[in-house]
Amino acid sequence: MAFGDKVSNKAEELGGKAKESLGAATGNDELRAEGRADQAAANAKQAGEHVKDAAKDLFGDKK
Repeated sequence: MAFGDKVSNKAEELGGKAKESLGAATGNDELRAEGRADQAAANAKQAGEHVKDAAKDLFGDKK
């Protein structure tokens, strides 16, 4: 996985956690849900990157 992708995914996840926390603190259920959705999207991207890494390891990087 490219380092930039890792950083981007982690930033998106942390942003989602911040939104969720802010939503919880303010009683804003919409913001809380948006934060959870951001985290889920970041985790899905991270999983996709892991699959690509596994494929590269298995089949080699044939660029």
